[in-house]
Amino acid sequence: MYSPNGDRIVTGGLNDDPKVHSPHHRGIFYGFNRITYGEGKRADTWHCIDGAFQQHERFLASEQGPVLGRHRAVISWHGKDAAFADEERELTVYNVSGGHWIEFASRLRSASGRVRIDGDPQHAGFQFRAHNDVDAYTTNETIYVRPDGVGKPAETRNWDPQTRRGPVNLPWNAMSFVLGGKRYTVAYLDHPGNPKEARFSEREYGRFGSYFEYTIEKDKSLTVNYRLWLQEGLMRPEEVAALSNHFVEPVQVTVHEPR
Repeated sequence: MYSPNGDRIVTGGLNDDPKVHSPHHRGIFYGFNRITYGEGKRADTWHCIDGAFQQHERFLASEQGPVLGRHRAVISWHGKDAAFADEERELTVYNVSGGHWIEFASRLRSASGRVRIDGDPQHAGFQFRAHNDVDAYTTNETIYVRPDGVGKPAETRNWDPQTRRGPVNLPWNAMSFVLGGKRYTVAYLDHPGNPKEARFSEREYGRFGSYFEYTIEKDKSLTVNYRLWLQEGLMRPEEVAALSNHFVEPVQVTVHEPR
């Protein structure tokens, strides 16, 4: 993702530099590290290790214009032996003032039989990762903005798999980080129609998001919809809440035929 004025990239990306923290974090990404399918077979499409990976197959649609840019692609999810699921993934970027508005939508279907999607807060779900310079230089300046207020610098909250306590089912979360001497805020909006319980995680180096557990059947796909908003400056909770409300209850448009 570029900054609102387009002068730099603000997310992580492909990088083989050994100094980069978690180079598999690719900005905006979606996967799960504990997947089971078939007769007890396992796959990790988060780290993409042990023979597991996601692969772009083809584009289904693409459009661009003064209002938005959008593409929808087919992505196959693979284990060691074969593809166990097929995904339709759609990204839409809207041309609006004041920041970047990005929507992520996905429908994941089983290629054959049951697929169990699972993970942990740090290695599964839909996540955002800021540029590695946050980890290298400004972790102590990262601030999380939550429904209950603005957190302290470098303070994080994480759902704990051991105690099963921590932030769950938040309608939204936001991370404010500093890059190149400039502060940005990215708001993460979780649609209520997405699977729950949504378990949230935060890292001061700039990675945050949520994950859930889900079972895909042959006739039951997994559909998710998230929205990201990026702008300069530190956002207030009420500003992020307004974005969330617009996401959940969008403006209704009615077209009347002229008489």
